Amino acid sequence: MVNIVNSNNAKIYLFCCATSYEQADITRNMTQTGIETKVVSIPCSGKLDILYLTKAFETGADGVAVMICKQGDCRYLEGNLRAKKRIAAVEELLEETGLGQGRITFIQLQDDGIARAISSLEDFCQQIKKIKNNTPIGISRK
Repeated sequence: MVNIVNSNNAKIYLFCCATSYEQADITRNMTQTGIETKVVSIPCSGKLDILYLTKAFETGADGVAVMICKQGDCRYLEGNLRAKKRIAAVEELLEETGLGQGRITFIQLQDDGIARAISSLEDFCQQIKKIKNNTPIGISRK
């Protein structure tokens, strides 16, 4: 279904492993970008199902990011590896449906903490703004 909208604000869903992020820091920094961000806590990025990712787009997300543990630090052993595979599958689905690539990503935490992850998320948000601005004016998915 296509709805006419007046807003150019981008909407991002951010799925975060409950054990690997500081939600307050993320929310505070994302508020400053001017992008509507919905942070969704999940027990492990490996538990993130393709259905959740596609549902985010169905409910109006312009982009989806998944914050995952650093390589080798997943408390469920391979959760972050499974998440990467599911993100790649959704990327292919988006391409097949005509939404294009670049609307979904993962952000892997590193030893230096949340600062680099927030910077990567801000870069992703700028990418989503560019993608959104290149879509026909006044048209939105719902």
